Amino acid sequence: MNQIQPPTQSVSAEDWAHERGQKWCDQLAAMEATLDPVDAPLIEAGRLAGPLRIAEIGCGGGGTMLKLLRQAHPGSSLHGIDISPALTEMARSRIAEEESDAAIHTANVESATAPDGPYDRLISRFGIMFFDDPQAAFSNLYTWLSPGGRIAFAVWGPPPQNPWMTSLREAVAQVMDVPEPDPDAPGPFRYAGGEKLYGLLQAAGFRDLEIRDWRGTIALGGGLPPDHAADFAFSAFSLGDLLADADETATTAVRERLIQRYAQNEQDGAVQMDACVHIVTGARSA
Repeated sequence: MNQIQPPTQSVSAEDWAHERGQKWCDQLAAMEATLDPVDAPLIEAGRLAGPLRIAEIGCGGGGTMLKLLRQAHPGSSLHGIDISPALTEMARSRIAEEESDAAIHTANVESATAPDGPYDRLISRFGIMFFDDPQAAFSNLYTWLSPGGRIAFAVWGPPPQNPWMTSLREAVAQVMDVPEPDPDAPGPFRYAGGEKLYGLLQAAGFRDLEIRDWRGTIALGGGLPPDHAADFAFSAFSLGDLLADADETATTAVRERLIQRYAQNEQDGAVQMDACVHIVTGARSA
């Protein structure tokens, strides 16, 4: 087997500020359609009753933020924060069409002061898994909350319960050697067990912490057939970047295996696969 380089698959905050953020922006419509099922349970966990000051951490291109704007109580204000200039520019252009009290900020929440805090709610859909220093980030976010304010964060559950994401790695591993990811490094499965995140949030001062699982199906790219879903995975997932260093024969073999895997999960012409998300809630003491 060939060895893929580089030896790490972690995605840091710096990556999101530059190449990874731009890549997400380039795939925005398909990525938001893929992750759409997670928004409803996350927003419900945020308990948005009454006028609130809300910040979305890692707002990306603004898809979840638009839903928050439309579901928040009249009189609420909403701020989106992301480290990627490309994504915040996209989000800013989208919310400009809404009649609302909303703003977008480019910032690294590990150290930034709350743009217009304190906030009553901090919401994040997969935006907290890539901090370079998670303890510093969560301690800082604690200061962004008003007393009694609440958090609702979504992170991915264990890899075996997220085959929609792990199928690409499995296909690659059948063709070439893949370096094992560092479980403590920034990445999508950093808090797959839940306990690590619980401990970090507790150490940062958050109380009344609870982790509930959402389980459902993810439609890759929003509903793509197997061959197009494979192209989407190659272009959207970080492991796809590593395939750029592989020869054409290996890449073709990986794609064929991935299409076969996706075909086993095709329903009504679209690849639909299981997903598991930890939705973590908690509060700052009143």
